[in-house]
Amino acid sequence: MEHQSPRLVTSSTEPPKAVLFDAYGTLFDVYSVGLLAEQLFPTQGQALGALWRDKQIEYSRLVTTSNDGAHYQPFWALTRAALQYACQRLALNLTPDAEEQLLNQYRHLSAFPENLEVLQALKSKGIVTGILSNGDPDMLAQAVKSAGLGDLLDHIISVDSIRKYKTHPAAYALGEQATGLDAGHIGFVSCNSWDALGATWYGYRTLWINRYQLPFETLGTQPTYTGSSLRDVLNFLTP
Repeated sequence: MEHQSPRLVTSSTEPPKAVLFDAYGTLFDVYSVGLLAEQLFPTQGQALGALWRDKQIEYSRLVTTSNDGAHYQPFWALTRAALQYACQRLALNLTPDAEEQLLNQYRHLSAFPENLEVLQALKSKGIVTGILSNGDPDMLAQAVKSAGLGDLLDHIISVDSIRKYKTHPAAYALGEQATGLDAGHIGFVSCNSWDALGATWYGYRTLWINRYQLPFETLGTQPTYTGSSLRDVLNFLTP
């Protein structure tokens, strides 16, 4: 079925009935692999972590937009490929053992400390919660279990089911389908500015978590709200 654009209800003054979170960078710290990377490759850990992440996202866009998704690969495969590229780019000798160590670390990324408090508060208010992520189901299940968040999430939504990554509109449509709500009645939270922008264009009421004091994308659209930590979900998206 051809994707239909969402009905925009962003002018509503009612709080969202559901809040969906991006996973990687928002609930789980993708740069927490840097400590292990630094141990394996002294003085290069931070550079490796940053380049690995950038290439991972670049690959997700590449396989989504090329040949109508004919080259799709699961996010875990893109994560491995991006690590291999980053090490080649930085002239690092990525042994099979080091590769598996880093990938295993990625399976168990550190969760941001405020996650539990915020999700518990949302649940206490009767707000539907969930993850809407590029991660494939196994990756997300492991990350959620490792962080102990399973009982606090009503939905764990992976784009793998449609083989298209964010910011494709079909990826954001999964949130509407899972919750049964229009985008304008859903809060979407992301630390990634490109993701917050894509979700805003789609019609979600967005909260960009600007943890690293960065400028927002300069394409003429701003997120509905901007905060500095996940706790701002409680300031902006709840009664």
